[in-house]
Amino acid sequence: MMHTPPIPPIHPRPRVITVANQKGGVGKTTTAINLGTALAAIGEQVAILDLDSQGNASTGLGIGPQDRTITSYEVMAGEAGLAEAVLPTAVPNLSIVPSTVDLSSLEMEIASDPQRAMRLRSALHTYQSKQMELPNAKRLSYILIDCPPSLSLLTVNAMAASHAVLVPLQCEFFALEGLSQLLRTVDQVRGALNPELIIHGIALTMFDARNNLSSQVVEDVREVMGDKVYSTMIPRNVRLSEAPSYGRPAILYDFKCAGSQAYIKLAQEIIERERALRAVAA
Repeated sequence: MMHTPPIPPIHPRPRVITVANQKGGVGKTTTAINLGTALAAIGEQVAILDLDSQGNASTGLGIGPQDRTITSYEVMAGEAGLAEAVLPTAVPNLSIVPSTVDLSSLEMEIASDPQRAMRLRSALHTYQSKQMELPNAKRLSYILIDCPPSLSLLTVNAMAASHAVLVPLQCEFFALEGLSQLLRTVDQVRGALNPELIIHGIALTMFDARNNLSSQVVEDVREVMGDKVYSTMIPRNVRLSEAPSYGRPAILYDFKCAGSQAYIKLAQEIIERERALRAVAA
């Protein structure tokens, strides 16, 4: 009989938050990058784990292909530890585990592994144990996982390794339909792999106040999801779209633009929710 290794526990710190939506083009990577930057700007130690083979989070933080020698692929394949893959960025207090297109073949490579859905959790467990040996000032406060635009094995790995899921939701007609599918996946992961997993919140993105449909979507989502929806809405903003081509978060590219200011407010709201969660757990 094959021995199944025990599932490693999730450390309370750093807080691991998966940024996920199976739909592409909803502002998922933009949210991961700018939220990470905003949290770092208010003094949190943050790492972004790029788990998308497109590597957009890595590119958006100025990590060129030549710098991606050890990536999330090597971590997930068991060829390297997270500590070896973490790179500093131009943003103080913000680091990243980059990704490359190699990640696209991982699911086939690990398909026969009975623990294939727990690979990231195991890697994070080892990394978090090492974090506990560091002085408080150098320990990570948050790890944000940028997932691929699919409910794939990579996304399941991220959810199995996380405390919470943050859902960027574009203010468009089919938003709620896609959200229900994602919530079912969260429920399945919670039931089978990670009973601690919660929905941290839903971030409404690409909001256009001039568009009646945007306002209707906001109303519908708030009616269905209640206080799970963050108060802060991310507006449709040209500067947010331009910033990745310069390898910089929008908050560094144009601090005063509406998109940057919205992500700073969202970071503050997330910190407040974290305080409330800790108070409930205490």
